[in-house]
Amino acid sequence: MSKTPDLETDRLRLRERVPEDAVPLFPTMSDPDVMHWWSRPPYASVEDGIEDFSRFSDPWRSWAILDKRDDAVIGFVAAGEKRQRKVVEIGYLLAKSHWGGGFAREAVGAVIDQLFAEGNRRVFADTDPENTGSRRLLESLGFQLEGTLRGEWETHIGVRDSVIYGLLHKDWFGRA
Repeated sequence: MSKTPDLETDRLRLRERVPEDAVPLFPTMSDPDVMHWWSRPPYASVEDGIEDFSRFSDPWRSWAILDKRDDAVIGFVAAGEKRQRKVVEIGYLLAKSHWGGGFAREAVGAVIDQLFAEGNRRVFADTDPENTGSRRLLESLGFQLEGTLRGEWETHIGVRDSVIYGLLHKDWFGRA
């Protein structure tokens, strides 16, 4: 996958996520409510987050989301190449203090713009069927529900199904 370029929206700045971003994100990533739907339990220490962020590498890229008002790191968007370098999986996390304000939609939308500008044909996301916030976000961005993988993940809350949402280049740029 190519370099992680800096991106900008009206309210946000996105730059390559670095291991030290685990420090400001620790309150979020140690919060059981925020981490409930993740495939791993909440982080027990800042050091766990730094170590985890340090292991993140090719074929994945990750952007830290910064609020332009105070340059605070409020989340991240990650993208990983799949099949034949034209299909990309995305994931995201946003601080609870910024939920409901459209920040995730703005950040994920900017990354999707970048991924399709790079020539990818498809972006997909995998989420828990009960994660209504994530499902609403994906649907608001034009993703289509494509199917359910039963018993796909074994997580800290048990064996979970996974729903797959997909978005094609032609649908993203063909929206009104």
